Amino acid sequence: MFVSNNFLRLGALSALVGMTLGVWMGANQDFVLRPVHAHINLLGFASMMLFGLFYRAFPAAGRGWLPMAHFVLSVIGFLILMPSLTLMLLQRPLFLPGMIASEFMLVGSMLLFVVIVFIATMKKDEAVAA
Repeated sequence: MFVSNNFLRLGALSALVGMTLGVWMGANQDFVLRPVHAHINLLGFASMMLFGLFYRAFPAAGRGWLPMAHFVLSVIGFLILMPSLTLMLLQRPLFLPGMIASEFMLVGSMLLFVVIVFIATMKKDEAVAA
C-alpha cells in the first residue's frame, strides 16, 4: 500500500499545485509557464493518480523492488523536471542537463510501469483461465 498511497497523495498535491499555477497565470495574463502547468497536471496529477489506482487495484503489483524503483524514478524525475523546465521557459536554462536526465528518468519509470502492468495482468489472466 506504500506505493499506492504515496502516488495518490502526490497526485492530489500535484492537482492543487497545477490548478494554483493555472489560476496565477490567468490572473496575471502571463502564460509563459503553460507547459509547466500542463506537465504538472499530466505527469503529476493524472499519471501519479493512475499509478496509485493501478497499485490499489493490483495490490500484489505494489510489492517488491520494481514498484519502489518505479515510484522513486517517477518522483525524482518529476521533481527535477518541473523547476528545470520552469527555468528554461524563463530564459534561464541553468539546469538543462538535469532536465534531460529527468526526462530519461520519467521514460524509465514508464518502462518499469509497463513491465509491472504486464506482469500483474498476465497473472490475473492466468487466474481467470484456470
